[in-house]
Amino acid sequence: MADKQGSSSRSSSADKKRKRVADSDFNSQIDNVDSFNDEEILSLEKSLTFSDTLVALRMMRAQFPKLEKVSVKPFILRSQLYSSIKDRTQVDRELEVLKRDKVLRVFKLTTGQDDHAVMFLEDYIHQCSLLSAGGKVKDEQISLLVNAGILTRQLIDPNIYWFAIPNIGSILKGISQGRKELLSFLNRRKFKEMMLSSLEKKRLRFSSLDMRFHLRDLIGSGHLQTFQSPTGIVVRVLKD
Repeated sequence: MADKQGSSSRSSSADKKRKRVADSDFNSQIDNVDSFNDEEILSLEKSLTFSDTLVALRMMRAQFPKLEKVSVKPFILRSQLYSSIKDRTQVDRELEVLKRDKVLRVFKLTTGQDDHAVMFLEDYIHQCSLLSAGGKVKDEQISLLVNAGILTRQLIDPNIYWFAIPNIGSILKGISQGRKELLSFLNRRKFKEMMLSSLEKKRLRFSSLDMRFHLRDLIGSGHLQTFQSPTGIVVRVLKD
């Protein structure tokens, strides 16, 4: 029995070592993720497991589109996480843990009933320097935060406020219009599908966000699916 326990212990230690090496390799890939094309990124995302929510968040944060004329810190749509990690319940649980540990904040968006944006807390505080002072908040400070777009009043009770992402208005418009434009484009094609390598080269007219951002969103929300063909990855419409 002692020999079996020792063997089990050595096996467990070896497994942990292999996992540390794998995690190190994966993290190094994330650091260089900007050099990947969409097929390589999709392959990398498919290697994520249900416990890799934070890894996926870091990757998508690094790939947030560079926007002109809009000053907003990177955020990730919850639907985009679902495109990378298939266990949605586990994603939601891990988001709650990360919120509780003050690693990130989750914001309800007006673009859809189930639309939520995830932002790392350090990014949010860095963008909203008015929040860094702390202490008891006065009425004039609340007004300042509302005018800065950091707080919004709840419609049902004007005495309750929600945290918001400043300067996100035009981006929300781009999310909605980009979704419609991409789905409309694919719906007009034969079999409602297109090679990912060709689709990633297309530029959207009504959204400043890039194709990768919208593909992750629509795949995670169940509007699009991907599958491997002999010539590469294909993107297909599941529902309008």
